Amino acid sequence: MLAALAVQRVTTSLDQNLEELLRSMRRAVERGADLVVFAEASFTGLANDDVPDHDAALGTPVAGALVQAVCAEAKRLRLHVALGLLEEDQGRLYDSALLIDRSGKAVFRYRRVSPGWHGPDADPRIYGEGRDVACFETEFGRVAFLICGDLFDDRLVGRVREERPDLLLVPFARALAGGGHDQTRWDQDELPQYEAQVRKARTTALLVNYLDDDYVGGAMVIGADGRLRASLPLGCVDILLARL
Repeated sequence: MLAALAVQRVTTSLDQNLEELLRSMRRAVERGADLVVFAEASFTGLANDDVPDHDAALGTPVAGALVQAVCAEAKRLRLHVALGLLEEDQGRLYDSALLIDRSGKAVFRYRRVSPGWHGPDADPRIYGEGRDVACFETEFGRVAFLICGDLFDDRLVGRVREERPDLLLVPFARALAGGGHDQTRWDQDELPQYEAQVRKARTTALLVNYLDDDYVGGAMVIGADGRLRASLPLGCVDILLARL
């Protein structure tokens, strides 16, 4: 299987972000990919501020127009798609990830368990989390998700290890303290932490970050041994191909 890890620049325009997603899907298929993976909160970025009236506008229902546009394109292209979104469901918001199969169906949903995507005082009646890790059987093996800070929760990483997926998908959103896209700093200080956590999970991981003025972009394939196999540099909009 050929996977494409797609780094996009996220803007304040939902329509523009959707078009970029669809464009990346088409580019992935042109390059022979069977699966394309996008970052956390792909439609909006983590623009939430713990004010429900503001954040409600960022929420996307799984049955809503944005997700359904991706599903329709996945069906047309015969492509598997994994992406993160701020999900709205019955008045609550979740930091979620979806796996869409090549028939255009959203077949697997995961909700981030770690609460770091919002502040500690966010209203728990509005801002919700998932409870556990699960796997889903696909034509390319067992797949699990962890979203961003979930990867640094050893309990959740342990659950991934117990579930023994063939592939771990990690949509994330990461900025460097103080700003900037310092590749040397990333390689020396940040990358070893990701490698160590994937080593604990004992499975190959595909990790994708989004890019804007704060978030640094970048994509990584880290093997079950915790070693970086391939990566995209910070600060660029591009697709990383990985043969799995």
